[in-house]
Amino acid sequence: MEQVLNQLPRTAMAGEFVPEHYFRKIAPAEILRDGRPLEIDLGCGDGSFLMEMARHHHDRDFLGVERLLGRVRKVCKKISRAGLDNARVLRLESRYVVEWLLPQNSVSRLHLLCPDPWPKLRHHRRRLVNEDFLQTVRNALQPGGEFLFMTDHEEYFQWAEEKVASFGGFERLTWQEDSFFYPKTDFQKLWESEGKSMWRLRCRKPVD
Repeated sequence: MEQVLNQLPRTAMAGEFVPEHYFRKIAPAEILRDGRPLEIDLGCGDGSFLMEMARHHHDRDFLGVERLLGRVRKVCKKISRAGLDNARVLRLESRYVVEWLLPQNSVSRLHLLCPDPWPKLRHHRRRLVNEDFLQTVRNALQPGGEFLFMTDHEEYFQWAEEKVASFGGFERLTWQEDSFFYPKTDFQKLWESEGKSMWRLRCRKPVD
């Protein structure tokens, strides 16, 4: 029964990461290559950020998470055409991947860029950033690993700041736009062209 449940209804694409099992933690050997940091891009969209990071950091591996099949197909084609062997895409919902699939202490950096802010008060419970989510992010990060959150929605940024402070399991780091190489997503370029500001939150899992 487990084999049937775990089978894809289609053939995996070049550039796509398909775990051996969707109902247990991914084995570290399945997702990590010796000595290479792993970075996760939650909700990778059109893959522009994922691919620019992979091009710039040949010594790191990048895994984009995206739930929409059409987007996954497009990003996989881009990865294949670009010949990038350090970028892959996993088709699943972001919260599920972080909570149930990522091995503990396996991720160097986890990026959450411009997620849906769910601005209406009655929808705040749908926001990805909450204390339970932050705990699972902390579990997945290596000691010294970082969680990077960016949004154009100031109120959601303030919400995230409050959740991080209340959680208490991270060290807050400064993050200026030119602190390090960080390509802009298409959403970010669009919003900045409309005069909107980006709000950045950078946190680190302490080294015990």
